[in-house]
Parts: sequence; structure tokens; C-alpha cells
Amino acid sequence: MEMLNLEKELQENSYPGRGIIIGKSADGKSAVTAYFIMGRSENSRNRIFVEDGEGIRTQAFDPAKLKDPSLIIYAPVRVLGNKTIVTNGDQTDTIYEGMDKQLTFEQSLRSREFEPDGPNYTPRISGIMHIENGTYNYAMSILKSNNGRPEGCSRYTFAYENPAAGEGHFIHTYKCDGNPLPSFEGEPKLVSVPDDMDAFADTLWNSLNEDNKVSLFVRYINIADGTYKTRIVNKNR
Repeated sequence: MEMLNLEKELQENSYPGRGIIIGKSADGKSAVTAYFIMGRSENSRNRIFVEDGEGIRTQAFDPAKLKDPSLIIYAPVRVLGNKTIVTNGDQTDTIYEGMDKQLTFEQSLRSREFEPDGPNYTPRISGIMHIENGTYNYAMSILKSNNGRPEGCSRYTFAYENPAAGEGHFIHTYKCDGNPLPSFEGEPKLVSVPDDMDAFADTLWNSLNEDNKVSLFVRYINIADGTYKTRIVNKNR
């Protein structure tokens, strides 16, 4: 698979929606993830990321302007033991609860489908990172309508064992801007992942469309001992 230039991918797409990147740093020492949200409506743009235990949650920047919290207020990141869950909705909790009951990542998502926001039917994108005894693997999932047909749900899971240093995969909700918004197509995109967390975060944030970007989360987890460092960037301050 061709490795794409992530900076170029973001700069040339004004509205990829919400996006998840998971991979391994170039030096092979860190499991890496990033999650960003974008918005076109005042309700979607009225958000920030805040830390919540080992994870994060979305929160209204101005509570007085919050109209409908159903699809915009959730915990995008939660940690279950040696597993880090990253998603674009409240399926984070579904995965957490399912895996806590010994279900697999894929089995946990069987009870969910795309978001009920017709005519877009926004895909649910999810990722799981598993670090154990110095080993690391991850998986990504997308649940989407059947070509805009809400009667059918298409389910795709992509698993990456022993990922290569410096490589990651990028999946996002929308192929591009539009009305209705066209869902992401194909398998997660192969992208490069650097060693420097701040440089990576800056590249992502500066490449996202200035009008539509809302918040960014980046985490680097030490594969050897599970310690991590996190960076959060919010447009609303």
C-alpha cells in the first residue's frame, strides 16, 4: 500500500469530519494515537476536549449554546487495563463494557451501527490499542450505511499485528465535504508517524481546515512500560 502524505491529505480535504490515527513511532518505542473532531454547525463547533481520568471527554465550551448533546458529547478515549479505546462516539463505552466482559473488539461493536443522523448517516469509527509485555497491536473499525441506505449496515474491521515502526493508519468519517456528506471509503490510509509528539500534533492541527477544526487529542504510549504523554489542542479557549 502506498504511504500517503498525511499533511497533504488533510490540507486538501476541507471536511474529513472526525478522524482517528493509530500507529507506531519511527523509533519503535511508542504506540501512537490521534483523534480530531471538526464541525460545520454552531452546536458541533461549541466543544472542547477535557481530560477524564486516563481518557478524555467532549464538553460544551459555552453550555448556554448547547442544543443537542446526543451525538456530540461523549468520551472519545477510555483506558481498560492495557487497552486504549479511541472512537468518534459513545461506542467507546460499548467497547469498554463489552471487552470488560471478555467480548472481542469486533463482538462488542455488533450491537451498534452508524449514527442516526440521516441523510448523512455518519459512520462510527473506532480503534483499539493493545500493549502487553513489550508487544503492541491495534485494530480499527468502521460501521457505515450501505451506500447511504439506512436499512443496511456494513461492518469492517482491520487488525494490525506487530506494526512497523514509523507507520500508522488513518480513518475518518467523511470522504469529503458535501450534502449529504459522503462516507469514508476503502481501508484505513497508510501514513507515517514521527517520534516527536509535539511536532506530530502541530502538523495535524495546522493541516486541518481553519474554519472547521474544533479539537485534537494526541497520545504517545511507551510500549516497554505503558507510561504515556498526552497533548490536547482546542480551538475554543
